[in-house]
Order: sequence, then structure tokens, then C-alpha cells
Amino acid sequence: MLSQQIILIAEDEDDEAFLLERALKKATIGHPVRRVKNGDEVIEYLSGVGRYADREQFPLPMIVFLDLNMPKKSGFEVLEWIRQQPAFRAMSVDVFSGSGRHEDIDRALKAGANLYLKKPITTNELNDLLQSYRQLIACRGFSSP
Repeated sequence: MLSQQIILIAEDEDDEAFLLERALKKATIGHPVRRVKNGDEVIEYLSGVGRYADREQFPLPMIVFLDLNMPKKSGFEVLEWIRQQPAFRAMSVDVFSGSGRHEDIDRALKAGANLYLKKPITTNELNDLLQSYRQLIACRGFSSP
């Protein structure tokens, strides 16, 4: 089910989601991107319920970019839920958060995040970060489209 190599962005801020999507394209990480805006939507998407029931339109992602501070359910709650689902144990969940607090980083990694990326301040920093990220995901076995 991960053959389409979709990237799911869980981000409630429109501007940040737009910049991330644009930077992913610029870094030649050309995988299709889907976006959800809160913790409940992440779970609905991954569960394939409600408006996300059509797996042709909403395939399971290869990577979830997960913001920690989202409405309805926090990124921590979503991460813990994902890691409790046997079908998603191999799914890559990369936290992409504005928080650089050591407590948040430790908590996310202990809860099962594959990677913790602090959101950069400038667009250039974001582009540089995602260029490095492109190399990392290639090492993790995700091919370019």
C-alpha cells in the first residue's frame, strides 16, 4: 500500500504548509503530497475513514511530516496512536516542529518518531534542510518518483 510513496503533511498553519510543500519540490523530492490540518484528520486519513476512505485518492503515505502543535489532537497524541497501530509500525514519522526544546525532542523520539526536524526560520534554511533530507530519505529506501 505504500507503493505510491505519498508524503502526508500534518500542519495546521497554511503558510508553513505551503512553504514546506514548495521546498519539497525545490529539493526535488517530487512525491505527491497530501495535507491534513489537525490531529483528528491525521488519524482519519491513516485509518481510511470518512472522506479519506478512497485509497486511490488518499493512499497511505511513506512519510508523515508531523507538527507537534496542532488542534484537536497534538502531534504527540497522533505519534503515540500511529505507533500503537501494527499496520503503521514501519511508517516513517518525521516530526517537523517549531519547538527546539530538549523535552519535546526527547519525548517525540521516545514515542517513536524516526526523525526530529526543527522548523528553520528562513526559506533558505528550509531549502538547505530539505536538500539534506532528500539524501536521508534516499538512504532510508525511498526512491525518487
